[in-house]
Amino acid sequence: MVEETIAKKTIIETSLIIKSDKVVEIVKAIQKPSIDGKNNDECWNTVEWKPLDQLWLGKEYSKQDFEGKYKLTWNNEALYLLVSITDDVLFDQYKDPKQLWWDDDCVEIFIDADNSGGKHLDNHNAFAYHVALDHNVVDMSTKKEAILFNDHVKTAHITNGNNTIWEHKIYLFEEASFKENEENTPLTLKSSDKIGFALAYCDNDGSKERENFIGSTFVPGEDKNQGYINADIFETIQLVE
Repeated sequence: MVEETIAKKTIIETSLIIKSDKVVEIVKAIQKPSIDGKNNDECWNTVEWKPLDQLWLGKEYSKQDFEGKYKLTWNNEALYLLVSITDDVLFDQYKDPKQLWWDDDCVEIFIDADNSGGKHLDNHNAFAYHVALDHNVVDMSTKKEAILFNDHVKTAHITNGNNTIWEHKIYLFEEASFKENEENTPLTLKSSDKIGFALAYCDNDGSKERENFIGSTFVPGEDKNQGYINADIFETIQLVE
């Protein structure tokens, strides 16, 4: 598997990354947004856009090829994520959601519920949710196989021209009690919670493999494709009223 091969190559470099102590405050929504991709909920009006502009894989790209930004808010149920993607080609070559899912256009959401950092390729210390154009949500299982987590992320998107607005409702789960292929109770979020978070976009304009992988946070070192294996690269968000 391609991602597993990359993981073996990065095992030394990931051990050298020190988790950043930077904390970004995320303000609670007065009224939760509707997950419909319309971007017309009042809660989004008071939240600033954050850039999705760190090139993790691929060559430099133009703004016509790709431009991304996002907003975050929360309530006691979940995190809420609004993503605006300008992309001249939306490409979904694999109809099987468990086949080479990272080589199709998709939003990738990284969550470390207890902000503990560390490796998570074959465990659920953290999640790397690949949200596909067909709304399937894919990550690795503890057996390093594709598994659907469609009940973890509720998603909708609307495309107008080259712009796609994505809305996501993201449930968080406790690692210690989480069991694959069983019903799990999401965490109740509260003010002062600290969560590991990163965002990325897999961009493919028609190639066999994705052409670019653009993230929300700076990753030091040569190999920047580490989010799916190492939660230390995630930024820390803190929930506030």
